[in-house]
Amino acid sequence: MSATQLRIVFAALFVALFANCATVNIDLPAVTESPGGERLPGKIIWRDLLTNDPAASQKFYGALFGWEFDNIGSAAGLSKDSAYTLIRHEGRLIGGMIDTLALNNRADISQWVISMSVSDIDAAVAAFAAGGGNVIAPPTDLQRRGRVAVVRDKEGALLALLQTVAGDPADRQPELGDFLWDELWTTNVDGATTFYENLTGLEMATWDVDENQESGATYRLLQAGEAARVGIMPNPLNDLGPVWVSYIRVNSPASIASRVAEFGGRVIVEAQPRPLGGEVAFIAGPSGAGIALQTWPLDRTN
Repeated sequence: MSATQLRIVFAALFVALFANCATVNIDLPAVTESPGGERLPGKIIWRDLLTNDPAASQKFYGALFGWEFDNIGSAAGLSKDSAYTLIRHEGRLIGGMIDTLALNNRADISQWVISMSVSDIDAAVAAFAAGGGNVIAPPTDLQRRGRVAVVRDKEGALLALLQTVAGDPADRQPELGDFLWDELWTTNVDGATTFYENLTGLEMATWDVDENQESGATYRLLQAGEAARVGIMPNPLNDLGPVWVSYIRVNSPASIASRVAEFGGRVIVEAQPRPLGGEVAFIAGPSGAGIALQTWPLDRTN
């Protein structure tokens, strides 16, 4: 199956889970149990793992990062308990897990997908379409979680837009094992920067990269004042289409990577110094979904 076909199947699956219809009343929990009442446009406020093996994925992420899991499928209005699982770290909600087999999908479409905060989802979806993106699923009501839409940007990267009911998770320093950061890996950095600037109202900043390590490239940030929200960079992997990539904060990517195979995953990019600073690795869980590991704060002296 081609990358384009996988994206289409993924979109259909995501819609199948989240689309509200006459016979299914889906009520997912809010993305935070301590809402601040404020929406933070452009911030990544949730991450869902699509996996064809939830049990193996739970063992993998639990062992490596100490994550905990709550199955809520039938309680949320889905047909099976295994269909949707909440992910917690040290008791805090950090994401969800979607069982693709429980949704009668047999294709391997395992991946992480981000949800980006918007203050007005109808306006955001209209802006997305006007800017050349595709609306895969229009805004849908998920009750306590808010209203969600599934979209694909001009280069093909998929994501969800989410307008929360009671507000987004407040900014906080991520602990070890928390989600740390999110980047768009794209074939058109300039175009993507303009696209997401217009969508979110965030401001662009550039971060110079050591020219001896990355040919003088710059790294794009989109930020709200001093608060950085997302990064945009050239796609470093030739066999991977444009994609949003999430990072987990760790003390040592090399140490985590050395245990990945033990729990059924694989290392895609070995731990190495990053031109931006710190150390990074890129791994995949048992179902093949890729995620990055990063030290923090960054050491930019090497």
